[in-house]
Amino acid sequence: MRKLTLVHALAGAALLYAGTALAQRPNANQPPPGPAPVNADGRVVLQGATPADKGVWTPVFGILDPIAPVNVVPFKPWARALYDARQVTELEPHSRCKPSGAAREFLTPYGVEFVEMKSLGRIYIFDIGGPHTYRTIYMDGRSHPANLEPNNYGHSIGWWEGNTLVVDTVGYNEDFWLDRRGLPHTEQLHTIEHFTRMNDRTIDYRITVDDPKAYDAKWEGGFNLRWSPGVELFEYVCQEANYAHELMVGQEGSKVDRSSNIAP
Repeated sequence: MRKLTLVHALAGAALLYAGTALAQRPNANQPPPGPAPVNADGRVVLQGATPADKGVWTPVFGILDPIAPVNVVPFKPWARALYDARQVTELEPHSRCKPSGAAREFLTPYGVEFVEMKSLGRIYIFDIGGPHTYRTIYMDGRSHPANLEPNNYGHSIGWWEGNTLVVDTVGYNEDFWLDRRGLPHTEQLHTIEHFTRMNDRTIDYRITVDDPKAYDAKWEGGFNLRWSPGVELFEYVCQEANYAHELMVGQEGSKVDRSSNIAP
């Protein structure tokens, strides 16, 4: 197979994101949103109305925007210093093929796909692009285990409140950023996420962040996800694509070009 460079990967991301952005622009000829699809029990579903209705969820706002105004985030001094440093170095793990939990999981130009397996009592969130990973949300009423091995996605348990999927997650490691801008966290991170299906085109995503080692108080952020119909999971080469390491971290003191607004 022909080896792809990071340049090819980023170029492909730019084209896909540009196409998604165009598709999300308001269109006077576009009909208003329809009702959220429901299952046989009358509860909303997070994908299409039937298995034949393919699609993925992509962020409506700019993927480089912070998930909450930085001036209202109650940083501890070290966390603010790290956040500021990340605005300069931009060495984000996700763009180097590492999985990302919490809000960062949804901030890509490729989108995500929700798969509910009612018989297993689980919902899976598949990441499109990046490290070929997925997140498991346990819907069977279990609690978080007493001893957790920290990982990028943590341990998630969920339940339905009307049309809203509520997800409680602990057990994160520190190997990812909370969002594209570089909000830090520690292994004490505890998140509560709300996914509310507003209509057939929109999910309102809200996240409450509780990390007493990084922040002085709980805080909230969020954004909307937009349904991109007709899009399916596709093969994405990430690990194999990272041959051009000098484009990521530089080489022999050379300057790294970080002018592009698009990354995986």
